[in-house]
Amino acid sequence: MTDVDPPSLQAPFPGLRVLDLSLNLAGPYCGQVLADLGAEVVKVERPGEGDPSRAWAPPAWEREGALFLAVNRGKRSLALELGTVEGKAVLDALIQRADVLIQSFRPEVAERFGLTEEALRPQETGLILCTITAFGHEGENRDRPGYDPLLQAHAGLMSVTGPEGGPPVRVGTSMVDLGAGMWAAMGILSALRVRDATGRGAHVRTALVDAALAWGAYHVMGALATGHAPRPMGTGLGMISPYGAFPASDGELMIAAGNDELFGRLCAALEAPTLSSDPRFATNPERVRHRAILEPLVADLTRRHTRQELEVRLRAGGVPCAAVRDMLEVAEDPELRKGPLRVEPHPRIPGYRAVALPVTWDGERVPPHRPPPGVGEHTDAVLHEAGYDAAEVEELRRRGIVG
Repeated sequence: MTDVDPPSLQAPFPGLRVLDLSLNLAGPYCGQVLADLGAEVVKVERPGEGDPSRAWAPPAWEREGALFLAVNRGKRSLALELGTVEGKAVLDALIQRADVLIQSFRPEVAERFGLTEEALRPQETGLILCTITAFGHEGENRDRPGYDPLLQAHAGLMSVTGPEGGPPVRVGTSMVDLGAGMWAAMGILSALRVRDATGRGAHVRTALVDAALAWGAYHVMGALATGHAPRPMGTGLGMISPYGAFPASDGELMIAAGNDELFGRLCAALEAPTLSSDPRFATNPERVRHRAILEPLVADLTRRHTRQELEVRLRAGGVPCAAVRDMLEVAEDPELRKGPLRVEPHPRIPGYRAVALPVTWDGERVPPHRPPPGVGEHTDAVLHEAGYDAAEVEELRRRGIVG
């Protein structure tokens, strides 16, 4: 043992070169995960407007779209017109130096730009190509454009989301996009492990439909098992009761009495011995069967307290619960501000905070790298590293190939 403090956590993948040609949310999130892990990620955007998600605002922070800021940290931006011979030549030069290429074009667009396994593999045997599509790379839907809510509808997630008896509801965050980006990043890291052992690259594919199906897996399996499609239950869950958001006098509290012991604790905390002794509520299957009777009785008890009083009471009694908070309450949470919601340096946004990579190593998070870039902010530096001199870069800029 020693009194010397250990060195700060070093990023796991320093020197890994990634080209991120993706747009919107899924691919950029994948690229940000790799950037957080230490990769040198170059985001390739169209000159001028850049990634369309830059304009998905309000909300914006100092005129920069909040969604773009959330998934493009740690990257450098190269503004490049791919739809030209000269632009394609620049891209080819960058691919030769890259370890990973992420693209989310529709299959026919990827083929036109030469960003397919068949076009790249003969020259780039060690390249990890990652393709993210909406409806997959095969079948009659392969060329369908897709956004997160379309896949939430297509994969059934909307059918199980929302109030009981109400219309279908989109999940309040882009979980399909973010999920696809997360799976893509895991696929890339797995492919890199194989490349380390064999020297061979791989084509990592995922699709929004794959991620959507994965998030709904237990609902799909329930439908297969019973022959019945599950319906939305608001904050509840069909297989457990009481399990959902219950009213307080000034808000709502999520309660998860996930087994018989926890139900007993809930009854004790609410001073309701008649509930715990009622044979209709003796076991979870019985409580599920009598949900329509039980849950209004629980609600009558919970609404006698404020949200804070109720949470303190239940937590003291060992009952899993959480206040239903809005996003401003979350953003101001002092515990989160000490951990995953951290201050990061940003040249244009005072007080900038970002949600860190949701993992730690021996209690440490990877340190901030660089803020989300402006369109083409690093064009000159990236091209110089690829072998272009100042005169060549200026000529490309004059001709509108780079921005």
